[in-house]
Amino acid sequence: MKLKIYLKTILVLLFLCIYTESFSQKIFVLSAPGGKTQVNVSVGDSIQYSVTHAGDRIVLPSTISMTLDGGIFFGKKSTLDSMSKRSMKQKIETSIYKRKSILDEYNELTIRFKEGFKLIFRAYDEGVAYRFVSDLDRPIKVKSEQATFNFSSDYKAFIPYVDSRYDSFESQFLNSFENIYEHSNLSMWKNGRLAFLPLVVENVKGKKVCITEADLISYPGMYLYPNNISYSLKGVFAAYPDEVVQGGYNMIQEKILSRKDYLAIYNHGEVKFPWRIVVVAENDYQLADNDMVYKLSTPPAQNLDFSWVKPGKVAWEWWNDWNLVHVDFKSGINNETYKYYIDFASKYGIEYVVLDDGWSTPEKADLFDIVPDINLKELVDYANKRNVGVILWAGYYAFNKDMEGICKYYSEMGVKGFKIDFMDRDDQKMVDFHYKAAEMAARYKLLLDFHGTYKPTGLHRTFPNVINNEGVYGLEQLKFEHKVVDMVTYDVTMPFIRMLAGQVDYTQGAMRNATKDNFRAIISEPMSMGTRCRQLAQYVIFESPLSMLCDSPSNYIKEKDCLEYISNIPTVWDNTVALNGRIGKFVTIARQKGDIWYVGSMTNWDSRSLELDLSFLGEGEFQADIFCDGINANKAASDYRKEIIDIPSNRKLKISMASGGGYVMRIYPKN
Repeated sequence: MKLKIYLKTILVLLFLCIYTESFSQKIFVLSAPGGKTQVNVSVGDSIQYSVTHAGDRIVLPSTISMTLDGGIFFGKKSTLDSMSKRSMKQKIETSIYKRKSILDEYNELTIRFKEGFKLIFRAYDEGVAYRFVSDLDRPIKVKSEQATFNFSSDYKAFIPYVDSRYDSFESQFLNSFENIYEHSNLSMWKNGRLAFLPLVVENVKGKKVCITEADLISYPGMYLYPNNISYSLKGVFAAYPDEVVQGGYNMIQEKILSRKDYLAIYNHGEVKFPWRIVVVAENDYQLADNDMVYKLSTPPAQNLDFSWVKPGKVAWEWWNDWNLVHVDFKSGINNETYKYYIDFASKYGIEYVVLDDGWSTPEKADLFDIVPDINLKELVDYANKRNVGVILWAGYYAFNKDMEGICKYYSEMGVKGFKIDFMDRDDQKMVDFHYKAAEMAARYKLLLDFHGTYKPTGLHRTFPNVINNEGVYGLEQLKFEHKVVDMVTYDVTMPFIRMLAGQVDYTQGAMRNATKDNFRAIISEPMSMGTRCRQLAQYVIFESPLSMLCDSPSNYIKEKDCLEYISNIPTVWDNTVALNGRIGKFVTIARQKGDIWYVGSMTNWDSRSLELDLSFLGEGEFQADIFCDGINANKAASDYRKEIIDIPSNRKLKISMASGGGYVMRIYPKN
């Protein structure tokens, strides 16, 4: 009898626990339009989300929250108010992008809370995203944010650590957002080292998960670091700068002496915080052609006209050290040299010339103080008469201290844009600078190339005059012996990870090419790693609306076939198709402009043969101009072969690449 009473009591208590749990915790399920991708949201004492894909657990339940001043919490013991769902299917027309239009299709869940905020989730076939939105009616400070990504096993990840010369968390918030990817297990994460975004984690059944963010406006960017539980990553954010002084390279940077005890501050409470994105790809190559960052970012204001924005290619002098031959003047930072670059650009239809670091007086951080050997007005007039635009390099501090005065003055002179460098931070104050600079430049019809900065987060959609971004370990590093890394492997890793966030200012186009054994760093006559055809393929593979010709005009003039190809290739596209690829191994991307398709392929240090599926061409007969690695490219990297081929009727084409090699073709209808 006592046993029966005991068992009955246990059952009642168990029922009460289940009953209490069912009423204290709400579960919301949101599936993508195609049904494979699903996010589950649990709301109770905390808020957790999890992600599945075709039944596979991709992200385990992961807690998210925000802490504000005044003891306000978004996501901790928050009181549910209401829930709504909606579906969206629309076409986004683009102007400066890798395709003319994007199908934006998702299902959305909005959960409202009585504490004055809502949480929005979107489920796409290719991933999920969430963001907090504050509806408070008072000024607020964000003290901290909890963003976690929990995984079920000790998966390997491709980790872009902050540069190793930084030690403490605090010092790592000042960095150039450039590094290679280390492929290691989550459990082997380097102690004390932050990683910037995007970051890819390998997952169940070979699927890949890419973590990044979008619509980063007036909020610090997110880094990742291991959480205090197994196989978990957490977001880390730079606090708001407090004491700031001028310093750094040529006195054009800022040094942060101290920071506030909060991440972000707003004079109003209505704030849309950044989207946290989890991209899920069944095949690696899907990461190389993903639109989630663009789709989740704020579109341009309807009252702004960006029809004046002109993408194109740039003759660039810094990488080749102003190095010209067979001229009757001393090359360097002077009008004679720049007129030569302008004449070169004009003759070959290259849209721009950039005056990089050195045209304004060093260490003065004053963009109105020009070195004696440069007559800028004369150069700009000379270029404009030859249908070449001039873009000026500008250090961050110099540009920021008189932003409107600089934009107004140089716009009236006829300058077409600025390459702004050495920001090297993404705290709220610096993110605000990027937005303000884009807005100001748009007012004066100026292009912006953000160099020395964090990865794109969608500002290039909001302001299409933001025509390029660095935040990539580019070819410029190969000039300096202490910075040399395995760029060949990086070249076939970055397109799947960093390029998912948006455009890259990689600065390709080297005409001096080296094998693995022959390469060496030279400042005045730099070279690339890998073959000539690899450099040509990068103009197709790398998304870069403002694309550099990094080498000297003297070298290009000796390489007529390559120069003709580079001069004529588009930099924005009607369509893009990722054909194949494996992270760190190889990649092939096709891009369309009008009735012409360009296809570029690159391999790592392994010689490789691939069969390309060109069925995207559709009906008809096609032929192609191709550049492929020459028979001796494995020991003479500049060796290549150019020929015309017919595209097979079955649309299957076999190609071969040398070690560190590439392959590129221009496909057009056959007459």
